[in-house]
Amino acid sequence: MAEETENTPTAPTARQLASARAFVAKHGKPSRAVVENIGLAGARVVLVGPDGAMGDVLVAGVETGSALVEQVDDLEAAEWDSETVKTVKIGAAHRRKMAGPRAGR
Repeated sequence: MAEETENTPTAPTARQLASARAFVAKHGKPSRAVVENIGLAGARVVLVGPDGAMGDVLVAGVETGSALVEQVDDLEAAEWDSETVKTVKIGAAHRRKMAGPRAGR
């Protein structure tokens, strides 16, 4: 697991905040956010709207992701529990995209 160092910024950028706020505005309140460590690349904040939509914001680290969640109104910190998973609606187009080249077989 990658550690955040003193050089890792902990404040989300204006662009990251705007992206999360736009997601909440488009997909409903309250939305959920799951912060996932993705190693040296930082962290991924997975956004889940009450309408079942998913989005994400990449940030410098887990602390930055947590700060982003705290600073966005109507965005709640969550885990991949049954309630969060049940909220997500994955359509056929997304399933094909995730399957990649194997989808055409």
